[in-house]
Amino acid sequence: MPKGFSPAVSAWFDTTFSAPTAAQSEGWPAIAGGDHTLILAPTGSGKTLAAFLWGIDRTMTSPAPVEPKTSILYISPLRALAVDVEKNLRSPLVGIQLAAERLGETVRTPTIGLRTGDTPADERRR
Repeated sequence: MPKGFSPAVSAWFDTTFSAPTAAQSEGWPAIAGGDHTLILAPTGSGKTLAAFLWGIDRTMTSPAPVEPKTSILYISPLRALAVDVEKNLRSPLVGIQLAAERLGETVRTPTIGLRTGDTPADERRR
């Protein structure tokens, strides 16, 4: 794991993957530095997790905001990429929570909302 991730995220990643992909290891330093980052790589190269993981780590290990707010926003032009959200957001949240418990750490599990063109307006506002 690259430096900078919390122990729970590092533990989850190390037990889930053999190593970061090239897209991840090259993208994370720029993302961690707050730089605008474009990761261009083939399907299945870990781009989505590269983009999500830094934000997931910061969201789970930072104190809860006083007012509810959006911390991570993923916009996809394709509804089919909702599978990416499931694989690269919901699954890591569960795995990181379990890793934190094993390490005796406390993390905050954020809520997740998925909106599509079919989502009712009241749900979109929430």
